[in-house]
Amino acid sequence: MFKEKSTPLLFLAPAIVLLVIFKLFPIGVALWESFRFTPISQESIFVGLENYEFLFRDDPVFWNSLLVTLKYNLIINPLNVVVALALALLLNRSRPYVPFFRSLYFLPSAISYTVVAVVWGVMLDPYYGLVNSLLAKLGFSAQPFFSSPSQSLGSLVFVGLWRSVGYWMMFYLAGLQNIPKTVYEAADIDGASKWQQIWKITLPLLSRTTAFVLVSSISFNFLTFAPVFILTKGGPRGATNVLMYESYKSAFVNIDMGRATAISSILLVIIIAISFISLRLNKAEYEY
Repeated sequence: MFKEKSTPLLFLAPAIVLLVIFKLFPIGVALWESFRFTPISQESIFVGLENYEFLFRDDPVFWNSLLVTLKYNLIINPLNVVVALALALLLNRSRPYVPFFRSLYFLPSAISYTVVAVVWGVMLDPYYGLVNSLLAKLGFSAQPFFSSPSQSLGSLVFVGLWRSVGYWMMFYLAGLQNIPKTVYEAADIDGASKWQQIWKITLPLLSRTTAFVLVSSISFNFLTFAPVFILTKGGPRGATNVLMYESYKSAFVNIDMGRATAISSILLVIIIAISFISLRLNKAEYEY
């Protein structure tokens, strides 16, 4: 009996050890560092909650970064779910051209985010970019994109959506193909329209998939860094200064590791809280 219980733990042990070393231990170090202050060329000193008090009470840059991060995620995460589901519904059929389009939509997710950011930075350049050249050919005026406070965040959302939506689409395709066809056949016999089948059958049976996609998308997008670092540097005028980039600046530009780790810790708490709420709201009520 003891051997039967211990065998799974032996198989899980390597993964648990790696998880502790590369995930839990760095989190613990960051939390500990967030309670300390390190003067230049001196040893760090314990300051308790002073880093957090400063952020919440006396740091308008932090509040702006928090609002930008929340705004970015409130836009891109629902779009990821809606667009990925729409693409999956369109490509969940047996046609000769379907494999090509599945590969085409999935391909951007296989490209490094750094490469994606560089390519779209060139294409959306306000002076020499391909997109503005096409707009000029169509008779429209050139757009500033990343150089405009009003368009920069939307442009980041577009780049993130272009890269990731095909990846989430594959999860929805897997979920759709696991729904028994007999359920739809019964609905056809009862006279349900295609829209009724989607609303009453497909969406409820995809609730687990939606919960996974939403939580994973939230976790990924709250940690957005590469496109901001490459394309905007948090500008213009702080319009794209997300928390992850602000933490980076604090640590490696301003050499304030206590503030940087405090921001990272707050970001971790926000991700955990929102993920927990999303899982509760998207709890599956139906099985198949």
